[in-house]
Amino acid sequence: MSRVGVLLLNLGGPERLEDVRPFLFNLFSDPEIIRLPFRWMQTPLAAMISTMRASKSQNNYREIGGGSPLRRITEEQAIALEKQLQKQGYDARVYIGMRYWNPYTEEAIAQIKRDGIEQLAVLPLYPQFSISTSGSSFRLLEKLWHEDATLDKIDYTLIPSWYHRDGYLQAMAQLIGQELDKFPNPDNVHVFFSAHGVPVSYVEEAGDPYQKEIEDCAARIMQTLNRPNDYTLAYQSRVGPVDWLQPYTEDALVDLAKKGVRDMVVVPISFVSEHIETLQEIDIEYREVAESAGIENFHRVPALNTHPTFIQDLADLTVESLNSPRIHFEQVRQPQKKVKMYPQERWEWGLTPTAEVWNGRLAMLGILMLTIELLSGNGPLHFVGLL
Repeated sequence: MSRVGVLLLNLGGPERLEDVRPFLFNLFSDPEIIRLPFRWMQTPLAAMISTMRASKSQNNYREIGGGSPLRRITEEQAIALEKQLQKQGYDARVYIGMRYWNPYTEEAIAQIKRDGIEQLAVLPLYPQFSISTSGSSFRLLEKLWHEDATLDKIDYTLIPSWYHRDGYLQAMAQLIGQELDKFPNPDNVHVFFSAHGVPVSYVEEAGDPYQKEIEDCAARIMQTLNRPNDYTLAYQSRVGPVDWLQPYTEDALVDLAKKGVRDMVVVPISFVSEHIETLQEIDIEYREVAESAGIENFHRVPALNTHPTFIQDLADLTVESLNSPRIHFEQVRQPQKKVKMYPQERWEWGLTPTAEVWNGRLAMLGILMLTIELLSGNGPLHFVGLL
């Protein structure tokens, strides 16, 4: 039996407070995040934004213990998946490739080569596809494949999205049901799905299928749950004055409170592990919004993490993908339905959405400040020794 590899893709996150600024620097250094007309602008602009943003982000991470648990949980998921695949008779090894922090995707690919992996399933830990998450990681992998001809020996397949799978839906429904049953009247509790938002332009102009997949996912989970509860889908983590998918989570919470909702379970629908958006944004910020608005019982459904049904489904998904026709980079980039998975190639002011990403207007302001610094020789970048 050939040796099987599974590459789990995720965003990554700072594990210590001192990691926050370099993590943000990596994030903003990606041209998929902020698109600039000249590549030489990328590094100084990323340095400036990460310096400006670091203090606030550190405070957020301080509220959840000083760092992100994302790596630890992803490693636990990898170990559980590897054991399950081996239990099913596969000589499998599971790798982790983070986009913006350790362990980086490039490191995972190097280890995959050293281990002589012959078949590889590339599995993003994002149930729904977005150009800013799975799409960004796929593009990086495609670049690595083009630069290293030896990678052509690996029989790989991509898994663009998997939110519709029965195992995933069952695991989500189980967690929601457990939380609902903590209430005296479970059927009267409002189910509130909070998904990470993306700018409207990515759906309407770039053809990102994310909104459609999120809406379909919420409906499927409720159908699987098979309870009479009302539910709402809203979007969190927006930044800047550009239009993002609506309703916004904070606005939807206030509106529901005005309509008399007092009992609520919040479901982090686009996340499969605990991290800053669940532990700080939902558990602290949105809880305060909800309770101030009049929602008396605010419960949050835990992320899937290593839920047994979820891990079993990831194992089944891996096996099915390796026994099916392969999906390669070009097929994801140019699907038959003419949905453009990646942002337009032409340069434009703006950015792709991801955790804590600033909008295009900030990029313009940053370039203006950078120009002033380059001309005058004074400013924050010179002060911190970056220019």
